[in-house]
Amino acid sequence: MSRKTFFITGSNSGFGLAIASAALQAGHRVIGTVRSQASRTALAKTLPGLRPVVCDVTEFDRIDDVVRQAEDEHGPVDVLINNAGYGHEGVLEESPIEEMRRQFDVNVFGAVAVAKAFLPGFRARRRGFIVNVTSMGGVITMPGIGYYCGSKFALQGISEVMRAEMAPFGVHVTTLCPGSFRTDWAGRSMVRTERSITDYDGLFDPIRKARQAVSGKQLGDPAKLAAAVLELIESDNPPPQLLLGSDALKHVSDRIVRLQQEIEAWKSVTVSTDG
Repeated sequence: MSRKTFFITGSNSGFGLAIASAALQAGHRVIGTVRSQASRTALAKTLPGLRPVVCDVTEFDRIDDVVRQAEDEHGPVDVLINNAGYGHEGVLEESPIEEMRRQFDVNVFGAVAVAKAFLPGFRARRRGFIVNVTSMGGVITMPGIGYYCGSKFALQGISEVMRAEMAPFGVHVTTLCPGSFRTDWAGRSMVRTERSITDYDGLFDPIRKARQAVSGKQLGDPAKLAAAVLELIESDNPPPQLLLGSDALKHVSDRIVRLQQEIEAWKSVTVSTDG
């Protein structure tokens, strides 16, 4: 395993922290972003070998300068882990559109802006690896997280285009599609819209209670996800997306079966529009 330089957004918690820790232990150099000076100080104490950088991914005008300075100080980046993001939970009708804008600013526009800052250097060097963290919620949906799933579906599609466009230059792009892991996604990192319409109680209240009940007890181990990422970035033929977790495997596989059944059931209508 050759020594690489990682740039990890949202590196002070969850998957970002787990990947940063594993990469450092494996002998890689890690540049990690946080959103405040306080977080920068705390992260420097938690992972003394990491190079912390203050960068809010929604401050789009600053990202190019942050990336340029990081590479000037620490050398060319080999691996971008686009991890910064958060979850939004709320019934669609109840959730203000401003909450959707914020969700997309962080999960989509922020991730794309960071990736775009690295594309010129990766293309010029004819190498590089971009890992965009989406979710099984970027392949399947479930009631109550429409804004979140929408943002992850968007990043999933953009990543596939990015992969096709960068492949001729030796640059790999893969999305991580994790299932439920023991992070604070369903806790501190989750924005929850207040309930206001009783018609949705029967559908949504059990979902919210179940999600809160399992928070911190999920099957997925972030350290094992980090190990999988280190294996992934060594591959010469990485997949367009990598499911992580047995629940992700089950839910996505079930969705593929249903999709195939739907296509077959409506095939005559589908082809009837030709000509």
